[in-house]
Amino acid sequence: MSKRRKNNRGAEAAPKRQKVRDIFVPRPFEGLADEVEWIALREFVPAASAPLALRPELIEEYGDRPVTLATVLPMASPAVARDDGRILLGLQRHVQSGDASRDLAEALLCALRTTPGQPVSVPALPGEGPRLPDVLADGPLDITMHDGFEFWLAEDAPRDGNVQASLERANASIFPTVKLAAARAAYWVRVPDKAHVRWVLPDDEDDALDALSRLAAAGELTLAEDTRFAGMFRAHGRLVPVWDLPAEPTAERWEAPVTEFAKRYATALADDAPLDAAGRRAKQGLLGRQLTLR
Repeated sequence: MSKRRKNNRGAEAAPKRQKVRDIFVPRPFEGLADEVEWIALREFVPAASAPLALRPELIEEYGDRPVTLATVLPMASPAVARDDGRILLGLQRHVQSGDASRDLAEALLCALRTTPGQPVSVPALPGEGPRLPDVLADGPLDITMHDGFEFWLAEDAPRDGNVQASLERANASIFPTVKLAAARAAYWVRVPDKAHVRWVLPDDEDDALDALSRLAAAGELTLAEDTRFAGMFRAHGRLVPVWDLPAEPTAERWEAPVTEFAKRYATALADDAPLDAAGRRAKQGLLGRQLTLR
């Protein structure tokens, strides 16, 4: 029979506790109707909002409180409970665990439990519990783009000097961004010296990469003659190609090129034949220009 190790006082030593493993969910928004838009709003859209609907059981418990999803809130707060009962839920946060869906669900529940007008306290690492599908009545996001962060405040909210200065600082950080109609989760943004189009592809990463490789091998990866395929990044289990564009034309100029590229991409995606030598070389080149965002 085995004997337990004893400590200096002769008492049995307690068994060592196992460390809790960090959980990383590679596709936290998987299963949501608008997975790609959740990713875009979280990763690179500066100022946008969308109404969210609570599940019936939460409405029964907390009342039908209006909830608005926001790309970012003041001080990157997880959530805000306004005086009028409205809740703002922030996507872009400083502190988060390895499961964005769990973090957001916990922030929403904490806001629902908070007295309107009071600060919302949210644990940094919430542990196991409800995720977004457990608290939201899922559906496509009705996204509103904003030129500034005035949507943070209620219409009748007072704006003293500090509030106004904070808004001006936040607004100064925004690059002009337009949601394109050519494809879901495709966005045009103007930075100081040029512009970009970023598109969160809705397809399996391996299939999307093969499709892009076929287009690269065929010389069809750019949007137009005056554009350049800059590379791509991985975000929450999806690929996001990025194109460099001239700074001057407006976003509307790129609707048609993105539409045409989407058609070429769909054709390449439907090709399930193995990549040929040129496609394999193109794939290695694309992989060398890929970043991963967590």
